[in-house]
Amino acid sequence: MKSTRFAGIDDARSRVGQEIGVSDWMLIDQERVNAFASVTGDEQWIHVDVERAKRESPFGGPIAHGYLTVSLLAKFAGECIAVEGIKLAVNYGLNRVRFAAPVKVGSRVRARFVLAELEEIPGGAQIVWKATIEIEGGEKPACVAEMVTRWYF
Repeated sequence: MKSTRFAGIDDARSRVGQEIGVSDWMLIDQERVNAFASVTGDEQWIHVDVERAKRESPFGGPIAHGYLTVSLLAKFAGECIAVEGIKLAVNYGLNRVRFAAPVKVGSRVRARFVLAELEEIPGGAQIVWKATIEIEGGEKPACVAEMVTRWYF
């Protein structure tokens, strides 16, 4: 895993446009997909009915929810990005989210983060990250999004 520790806003500003971190690989297993389905109420057969998904889905088996995939950005960012002196970091939202390829159950995924923009706000900074969730061995990413966070010092 490649990760970055920032010494504050000025340090982060100096790295705009750079790749900041790559998370560890994470296995997307059926247990995780089923748990996400249960928590969100999205129990569509393509995610939770393994036998039907093997028979009827165009993917040859069950796939992870797109929203499960994008929700992993918070975990992956925590692996890749640290800021000294920060009091609080919050997710502020997402821009331009796209699910380019399905994540088949049994696949491994990881995320890459590029620091795309930094804007000072009262008490801290708003950062836009270009986040890409890759599928191990995949030709296309599972998800590409702009993740917006706020750091408060």
